[in-house]
Amino acid sequence: MTILVIAEHDNQTLKPATLNTIGAAAIVATLTNQPVHVFVAGYGAKPVAQAAAKLAGVEKVLLADGPPLADGLAENIEATLIGIAQDYSHILAPATAYGKNVAPRIAARLDVAQISDIVSVVGADTFERPIYAGNAIAMVRSRDPVKVITVRATAFDPVATEGGSASIDMISVAADAGGSQFVSREVTKLDRPELTSAHVVVSGGRGLGSGEHYRSVLEPLADKLDAAMGASRAAVDAGYAPNDFQIGQTGKIVAPELYIAVGISGAIQHLAGMKDSKIIVAINKDEEAPIFSVADYGLVGDLFDCVPALLGELDALR
Repeated sequence: MTILVIAEHDNQTLKPATLNTIGAAAIVATLTNQPVHVFVAGYGAKPVAQAAAKLAGVEKVLLADGPPLADGLAENIEATLIGIAQDYSHILAPATAYGKNVAPRIAARLDVAQISDIVSVVGADTFERPIYAGNAIAMVRSRDPVKVITVRATAFDPVATEGGSASIDMISVAADAGGSQFVSREVTKLDRPELTSAHVVVSGGRGLGSGEHYRSVLEPLADKLDAAMGASRAAVDAGYAPNDFQIGQTGKIVAPELYIAVGISGAIQHLAGMKDSKIIVAINKDEEAPIFSVADYGLVGDLFDCVPALLGELDALR
């Protein structure tokens, strides 16, 4: 038996979360002495397969390339993958919108229980995953013949993008399942790093008071640090920032090298999405704010004074 990783991509490049997912698969491979294969489903996706073949630790890339897979419809990916699923002991996907869409369908077709959002590999059949908004860790053991797993990317190191020499095998594409139809896609294009893979994140909360303040206060700091911009759910609900900036239990999970929380009180739902950041800096005028319980550095004060002062200090260092 072998380990299979479902690659997330845009038909041209691999998404960073795939590298972390392969990192998790590599741990399972070490414990079971099994090889790692990568499944690439798309249309005109040969560049993705070639990039996957270079990844460290990958033995084989399975490329399913055809029009039914062009838009990443989960029904069609499942229909193609299910034909080879029984050949694998573990099937892993990133715990992103893409992976969460595909993995449950595979688990249902195989009649196995999905293991969601793992943060640690304890054994070949035992994994850890957060529950209660990250306030507790559950250890889950599966006796299913095929383990279908989604992986929290921020919990695992990515594999190297060079050094591998995997073979690429073509597999047949199943006919269009007909259960859904691609209508359109709206892609947000930013000049900043992608939020879930950025090394630095500057995030704002309700304390900023308005969308105008969100932009005028945070954008100069993010520009200075080459950072991605994020927001708490309260800020998103208030219209200060777009929905895809939301960090937390119901938003994106991030773990950058540096996370700067500005005007964020630190509700448990937000902490669940960022508390694994390497260094957390909090700026808030309420010294009792929960955000300070996870912060490595805390600055109590008016953010409208503190952030410009911080920018001034950064300018002085340049």
